[in-house]
Amino acid sequence: MAVSFSTDEAIGQITLDKPPANSYDLAFIEELAGAVREAADDDEVKVVVLRSASEKFFSAGADVKAFNENTLEANLEMIRVSHETLSSIARIPKIFIAEINAHALGGGLEIALACDLRFAGEGEYRLGTPEVTLGVLPGNGGTQRLPRLIGWSRALDLMVTGRTVTPAEALELGIVNAVVPADELRETTLEYARGLASGATKAIANIKLAVHEGLAAGLDAGLERERELVDELFRSEDGREGIAAFAEKRKPVFSGS
Repeated sequence: MAVSFSTDEAIGQITLDKPPANSYDLAFIEELAGAVREAADDDEVKVVVLRSASEKFFSAGADVKAFNENTLEANLEMIRVSHETLSSIARIPKIFIAEINAHALGGGLEIALACDLRFAGEGEYRLGTPEVTLGVLPGNGGTQRLPRLIGWSRALDLMVTGRTVTPAEALELGIVNAVVPADELRETTLEYARGLASGATKAIANIKLAVHEGLAAGLDAGLERERELVDELFRSEDGREGIAAFAEKRKPVFSGS
């Protein structure tokens, strides 16, 4: 399989493994969609890490040779399925973390952008959206997610020039949340994920939904949705426990309910 899903207690892991560069086609994206659904449906999983088995590529993006050989209709179907798959991540009340250890280019970076957080290892690899050099645009959500993440002007510069950046530059731009020594990336990512998984997971889930839904709907609708979600938390066991623990000056014990 090009994409697999596994679990380690409360941490789910989606692994991209299609040598040599994790370049994807429709079959790959369909496998990714299946892994995302597995992560969403597993009630024991609280946080999901999306990573690559390759030491050279997180993902080089869409298989350009396949684009060249396919019909227009087949290429557009792949884009449609990709959009549906990556957009579904925002609707899943679990944090998805992209663990970037190597080149993340074009659609490969767009997969990472669809995750909630991105941790990167130090290295000589590059991140970027070079699709313009092929006469096309970042068509797996890049034109929408990158500007929302780093601002439209900086995103536009990267997209219209096709310029790629180092992990350090990606951190400065706000594309990734952290850059750590490459040999510490795995454990740093898992440690962060474990911290979330052992915390107030219902509150974390509602925070994610409030952010994504609010950004999509606009401020007024977002504030209305925020009120709905905070009402839900006030009524939840975790909400009552957290507030009671604060008043009683003790550490809260969250159950995720």
